[in-house]
Amino acid sequence: MNKDRIEGSLKHAKGSVKDATGKVLGDTKLQAEGKADKVEGKIQNAVGGLKDKAKH
Repeated sequence: MNKDRIEGSLKHAKGSVKDATGKVLGDTKLQAEGKADKVEGKIQNAVGGLKDKAKH
């Protein structure tokens, strides 16, 4: 597991928290930021996965 996969997973988790908090508080901006973070995290995690496969 490389740095991109770890950071991507953390960003995805942070986005999930922001998204849920935004829903509870009715804060659409926070919710949108959370969704964006989740997408960024998924992409970064996928890039890390490709890098891992390229090493093997």
